[in-house]
Amino acid sequence: MTVAARIAFRRATLADLELLRCWQSEPHVRAWWDDEDPYDDAHVADPRLNRWIVSFDTRPFAYMQDYAVHGWGDHPFDHLPPGSKGIDQFIGPPDMIGKGHGRTFIGQRVQAMFDQGVPVVATDPHPDNLRAIAAYERGGFRIAGPARETDWGRILPMEIRPSTGVGPSS
Repeated sequence: MTVAARIAFRRATLADLELLRCWQSEPHVRAWWDDEDPYDDAHVADPRLNRWIVSFDTRPFAYMQDYAVHGWGDHPFDHLPPGSKGIDQFIGPPDMIGKGHGRTFIGQRVQAMFDQGVPVVATDPHPDNLRAIAAYERGGFRIAGPARETDWGRILPMEIRPSTGVGPSS
């Protein structure tokens, strides 16, 4: 069975908050993810965001969100075509890092968005997060401009379009 076949997504709920707080306490997550709760009642009801818990062989191991880039004023990706999405994610348990799971689940979710007609998917790692940037590039994302400061912090804009394809997901 391929790695991709062993990965599943489910909608995140408020019942996941303790798990997410635990993951966010990990040094490798804290280094790049702000210390705010990933969501609360108001965030769960926000139609601009889809929040996911990602599992490998039924073990939850990652958080992912995708969002409408045109849902916020003055967003770094508001120049993208209507219907474009942004993504953010992290792997929680340290023992799940460096095994290709990130590229795989990101590729699966990106492909699902393309299948739904999303024209561009963007992400915005911190320019110093070389591991994330390399993983996105292996997955088919390309750097789409210089690093810059935004309301959400310093970012390196990256994009992928259906024509460029989604990287390997085995």
